[in-house]
Amino acid sequence: MAVPSLSWCIGAALALFCGSSWPQAHSALAPENEVPLRPTTWLPEGKITSVTLPKGRTRRLYFTLKKKAPAMSVTVSPCDLPIEWSLAARTLKDKPLKSLQWSTKKSMPEVWWRGPGTEEKLHSFAGNSVDTYRGPPYPHASIYIVRLRSKQQNTRATVYLHEGPGPSGAFPLLPADPRVHTLGVGMTSVTLSWAPSASITSLPHTQKGYEYCVLANAQQNYPSLCAARQSMSKDKDQKQEKKERRRRVTAWPILKEWWWQQWDSYPEPRSPPSAATDEYADLQCACQGMENVCTVSELLPETQYYFDVFLIDRLNGTSVAYKGAFARTHEEARAAITTLREGELRWVTFNDRSYKSEQFFIFRPRGLQQSGLLTLQSCGSGEKVKVTVSSKGQVLTSQAVGGDLAHIWLQGSPSYLIHLEREGSSHTSAATDPALPGGLTASVKMQTSSAYHRRGVPSLPSTLQIKSFNRLRGCNSVTLAWMGTEERSLYCVYRRKLGTGETEATTAPCLGPESRSDTERVLCKYFQELNPRRAVTTAVIGGLEPGMAYVFDVYLMRRWGIPIKYSSKMVKTRKDC
Repeated sequence: MAVPSLSWCIGAALALFCGSSWPQAHSALAPENEVPLRPTTWLPEGKITSVTLPKGRTRRLYFTLKKKAPAMSVTVSPCDLPIEWSLAARTLKDKPLKSLQWSTKKSMPEVWWRGPGTEEKLHSFAGNSVDTYRGPPYPHASIYIVRLRSKQQNTRATVYLHEGPGPSGAFPLLPADPRVHTLGVGMTSVTLSWAPSASITSLPHTQKGYEYCVLANAQQNYPSLCAARQSMSKDKDQKQEKKERRRRVTAWPILKEWWWQQWDSYPEPRSPPSAATDEYADLQCACQGMENVCTVSELLPETQYYFDVFLIDRLNGTSVAYKGAFARTHEEARAAITTLREGELRWVTFNDRSYKSEQFFIFRPRGLQQSGLLTLQSCGSGEKVKVTVSSKGQVLTSQAVGGDLAHIWLQGSPSYLIHLEREGSSHTSAATDPALPGGLTASVKMQTSSAYHRRGVPSLPSTLQIKSFNRLRGCNSVTLAWMGTEERSLYCVYRRKLGTGETEATTAPCLGPESRSDTERVLCKYFQELNPRRAVTTAVIGGLEPGMAYVFDVYLMRRWGIPIKYSSKMVKTRKDC
């Protein structure tokens, strides 16, 4: 153990002794002249250079011009966020030394940046739109510096240098009026137009290097195609992230993760893009081509949309943006709401022969109790009519209305929305239905009235049949009987004489006393019986002709609701007495 320790100590001593006598290696620059190296990027002429801009950091691009260059232009295209950029010309007093130490420690633009000289700012801009500087070369400029900076967050931009007068030809040309105009707005579509670009109008019909792309979204207008693609990429990533979260929520997470790992271990072969045209394959253009008119369809009603038009140069891989437009689609057609008056008797007709048709009404009852009575009766045999009553967005009741009288008690709301919907016919057509006057397709008889002192739906007769007594039937008179109610009400009797050969003995159930002639009315009487079992009233109808057939109708006339029609009764007087 002593021998290795001794040898180690001797080696360390020799190293310290020899190290003190070795000459020190001095760098070409003194420590006080050392500066941190910056990433140096030369800006080539005639080529689009993409630059990544970290937040808060300044990126520099350097370039020089050829001798006797008549003019130059620098185009900067931000992607999706506002940036600041400037162009400066730096003139050096002395040429830098091209020694080995300089070339290895510093790059040439870095030496020019630190060397003595003057700098003149030629241009500056801040924003998110495409900006171009055009001008002659700066006299005695040694190098040009393009500075780019993003203050908000990380983003990207492209820079293009062109030497010479006139446009570079790398970017499509915008017209003098780059605005997108709205020609028409519908419920689910919007028609747009814009001035054509000289890049397209000057091309022969055989060449198709340029094309328009119209994008629509419900968020904002985009200043560039890069910004639109960036937004679509973010939306896609968010949807994919939500999908991943749903995929991982499973009762067997370990088994599912193993399955996906096994699936990903055998990926499908992906073929690389065969041409530069595949670069824009992911764009979901509403319109694409060389036409300057576009109709964007399949939109949502009553929604604001933003429309952007981009002119794409597929050969150079560049694009320019028109000044976008926005429009709000029209709202869906809403059915008209009819106000029902107090005690109004209304025929609701459905003239539309489609399977479904509907109508809306509103009723505001009088009085502090805010109560009312809705009475309905379907006048189409076999017709299915549905009534829905709602208030303040809540459905109070919903039921089907047929040939029998329907009462709906309304209470507790200042207004009621009544929705009548025809659902269809079961078997009888309107052309042959005797219950439909005037050839109507479907009809509902409806009446609304306020009920100040009522507490519920009025009582109805236990049966609507009319009875005739054969023993009391004479040559000039007949005796009829029908059931009444415990409420005091008015009953009116109408008669109709049947002609020779006429066999129709019924009257349309929806035809009330208002549709009958005064000459047909025989009598009207009040009746009331508190005991429903004994609520039977009779009437002797005289003044009839011997041996004739008559149809008798009885109507229960009430202060509220539709008059109730009893079933028609045909009675024939005696021929011989």
